[in-house]
Amino acid sequence: MTTNTVEGLWARCYHPAPDRPRQLVCFPHAGGSASFFHPVSAQLGPSAEVLSVQYPGRQDRRTETSPGDIGIMADQVYAALRDRLRSRPTAFFGHSMGAMVAFEVARRMEADGGELTHLFASARRAPSRYRTESVHRRDDDGIVAELKLLSGTDAALLGDEELLRMVLPAIRSDYTAVETYRCEPGAAIKAPITALTGDSDPKTTLDEAGDWRAHTTGAFDLRVYPGGHFYLSSQAPAVLALLREHLTSGQEFTH
Repeated sequence: MTTNTVEGLWARCYHPAPDRPRQLVCFPHAGGSASFFHPVSAQLGPSAEVLSVQYPGRQDRRTETSPGDIGIMADQVYAALRDRLRSRPTAFFGHSMGAMVAFEVARRMEADGGELTHLFASARRAPSRYRTESVHRRDDDGIVAELKLLSGTDAALLGDEELLRMVLPAIRSDYTAVETYRCEPGAAIKAPITALTGDSDPKTTLDEAGDWRAHTTGAFDLRVYPGGHFYLSSQAPAVLALLREHLTSGQEFTH
């Protein structure tokens, strides 16, 4: 398998723009797929080329088994996208589980001598903040109930029993990865971090989001928006404006 084939397996580029000076890599939530960020790619296309990570076990990768481990997932993502990530100024945006994967990929990137311009960590408490959670141990109905509570899964999918049963193994694996993840003590990256959260997110308090500041040696910012775990649905214009501002800035980059 060639490098390009591996890269294509792990990332989707819906609006190719190789001439753009910057790129944004988006990491989906638990149970999410690359297509979740298709609208982001469309909206930010004039500012940067947008890549969306495709985890195993969903959509065109549905026959593959998801590792169920954030560290392993980060290893695989970085190995597949290493050359692409180091080719031009790159920022990460991760939502929920995606924020954890993005953080761990950023750690690997920096340890390998690469430079990330910014990490946008959305709807996820800081890596060092833990809760006792066991959604991954529930039966299928229990997992579906959690998905409905967070309102992040397409209603059509939740109503399609056959399709839902097909993707539940990947969703369970994602919850296993999230709920068993433990951050290495003192883990931090050099890249600035912006934590984004909804003011009524049941999964992340403002204090838990604010603790992302301990995971960067660079600048930190906390942005709070109206809404719950998927505040992105109603606050997309504001979040896109924030991303566009960063992607069109004159921030220096070396590699």
